Amino acid sequence: MVKLAYYTILSFYMMTFSMAASGMRQDTVRINEEDTTIIELNFDANLDSLLNLYYVGQSISRDPDFWNHDADSIIPDFPDSVYIQRIAQIPSVANLTYNTIVRQYIEVYSKQKRNLVEVMLGMSQYYFPIFDEIFDYHGVPNELKYMSVIESALNPRAYSRARAVGLWQFMYGTGKVYDLTINSLVDERRDPIKSTHAAVRYLKDLHKIYNNWLLAIAAYNCGPGNVNKAIRRAGGKRDYWDIYYYLPRETRGHVPAYIAATYIMNYYKEHNLKPLTVTLPLANDTIMVTRELHLAQVSEVLGIPMQLLRDMNPQYLTDIIPFAGKPFSLMLPLEQTSRFIDFEDTIFAYKDSVYFNPERLTINPTTANAQASGEPPPVNSTKFTYTVKAGDNLGFISMWYNVRTSDLRYWNNISGNLIRTGQKLAIYVPNSSASRYSDINDLSFAEKQARIGKAVTTGNPVQEQNVPDLRGSNDTYILYTVKQGDTIWDIAKEYPGITETDIMQLNNISDAGRIQVGQILRIKPKS
Repeated sequence: MVKLAYYTILSFYMMTFSMAASGMRQDTVRINEEDTTIIELNFDANLDSLLNLYYVGQSISRDPDFWNHDADSIIPDFPDSVYIQRIAQIPSVANLTYNTIVRQYIEVYSKQKRNLVEVMLGMSQYYFPIFDEIFDYHGVPNELKYMSVIESALNPRAYSRARAVGLWQFMYGTGKVYDLTINSLVDERRDPIKSTHAAVRYLKDLHKIYNNWLLAIAAYNCGPGNVNKAIRRAGGKRDYWDIYYYLPRETRGHVPAYIAATYIMNYYKEHNLKPLTVTLPLANDTIMVTRELHLAQVSEVLGIPMQLLRDMNPQYLTDIIPFAGKPFSLMLPLEQTSRFIDFEDTIFAYKDSVYFNPERLTINPTTANAQASGEPPPVNSTKFTYTVKAGDNLGFISMWYNVRTSDLRYWNNISGNLIRTGQKLAIYVPNSSASRYSDINDLSFAEKQARIGKAVTTGNPVQEQNVPDLRGSNDTYILYTVKQGDTIWDIAKEYPGITETDIMQLNNISDAGRIQVGQILRIKPKS
């Protein structure tokens, strides 16, 4: 089969040159010259946000030559005949055709985006084994896993202009049809396992319609309605290249990009590309959670970096794993799963009144304000006045004074979590322990953390980066305070024209994963 496909493609390729020599049009496999421009597939945006994943940033920071290692390397170039031969040798049930559009996408992957493609190659070592198992379970050709490269650049947080989400870029409606939970707490379009099961089922359904995998890939991108319309306009022809010009413009580039991605993932070594060694734990396991759980509870009890937990479980939008009658999964590094089981009761009990206050579930309207905001100052208490410092938040302050955050809000008439540097807060502690807290206002952040047994390591971003030095600067900056769940990518999206790199360089951040709640970032608006 492979040899037959090879000779068929090779003979057709030779025929196109023969037609060119005789002045005949060649628009069957070789696309007309005016249509050979690369079509935007949201590739750059997905790759840029991919770099903000915790384990990718960790990997790049450990490879200081990552951005420069191609300077002295040879970037090979190959004639069309080599590409044709190699593509023909890739086992595939779909007809992998070669033409000038495919070649241009190959050059994007192998020349223009080399460093970022190496990140994808590293990520593929984590995701492709997961995909292979799921594709095999459903009986779908596993080479279709390369669709994820053009859909999302293997970025589970990929988000398109059309509001498609996740590794497989599901729209809201399609995700719901394929039983993905999507609400304000959970978006399973970002769950690598569940979204892959849904994507494979969708592909199987599309293949039943067309009995052609390339048409199924096209329909996956633009919907079966657009493909059916293109088939009708092409006079009923059901070959992808016959209906090419009748498809939406972005979809025209989708299949050539898929063929090029399939090629580059199989022949990256021939282009002197090497996978980035990603620090993502390749050995992992899943725990089914049947109670409400906050990722911070897991992070603090087991000592797992919070950002790593978020990146391994990107489907939880607010760090909360809810329970609404069905269990949800929690993915952990393999060595941590047994520890989670051993410390399960401790994890669920840890600060449960902070993250899940049962009193809020039943509130009498007449006493709602008191219950939601806290309690009046206790009798026999001492009042302290604390001046908010850069990097502080209500959670830190409540732990330093051993009071509840709800009480802090009540005593200071604060309705949410927003506090400002320089703000004065009234804090009440029992007279019997007042001496213990008398100097809190004068201690450094590290000293206050040490009081509650929280060590601050050298290079802590709250200490070194939290107070931007604007002295002697005539520039105008926006000061942004990092909130729970923020990433640099999320923050950059809020400001038109600002990139993650802009924020990192301006704030001397070398690791995109090292920002903390309460940290203040400088952002220079684009003029």
